[in-house]
Amino acid sequence: MLYSFRRCPYAIRARMALAAAGVVVVHREVRLSDKPAAMLAISAKGTVPVLHLGDGRVLDESLDIMRWALAGHDPQGWLTAAPEGEQGELIRRNDEDFKPLLDRYKYASCHPQRSRAEWRELGVSAHLADLEARLARAPALCGSRASLADVALFPFVRQFAGVEPEAFGQTPLARLRRWLDGWLASALFAAVMDKHAIWQDPAA
Repeated sequence: MLYSFRRCPYAIRARMALAAAGVVVVHREVRLSDKPAAMLAISAKGTVPVLHLGDGRVLDESLDIMRWALAGHDPQGWLTAAPEGEQGELIRRNDEDFKPLLDRYKYASCHPQRSRAEWRELGVSAHLADLEARLARAPALCGSRASLADVALFPFVRQFAGVEPEAFGQTPLARLRRWLDGWLASALFAAVMDKHAIWQDPAA
């Protein structure tokens, strides 16, 4: 059973790994402003995604869900497409360093220390420029083919691009835009972005 929110980048990357691995889940779409008691009962963190396995285990970190799914079946070889350490460091930088900048850019009015344009430029210089440089050397972030890192970072780049699409189109990130467009056009992404009605807890 998967508790998810359609637009959340953490939930998107978890759903993409589950779909790629062929893991069929019962999808429970939640409203983050009104989290269901059933989800909070198994994960007090109150964040998505949360995967409740049939054996009672609960995975409530997106990367744990991704690695669990792909450990069972990894038809595209995402886990082994590049050294684990390189992938892990790139994901760490995305999650720990870039995500706070992305939030400040997206919600710039709540972070008046800089203008929105300044937050955008900081996000580019601190993280996205490195991704552009990587894609100048190879078609994927860590080499010749897509890896876990590509799937894990893609939803965050998508979110950044969506804040100001025209401005993103004018940044010197042509390779990154092509990479992003490729994932956006993929059948896998389309499959995990189906709309679901908000799940109603029958016990509520």
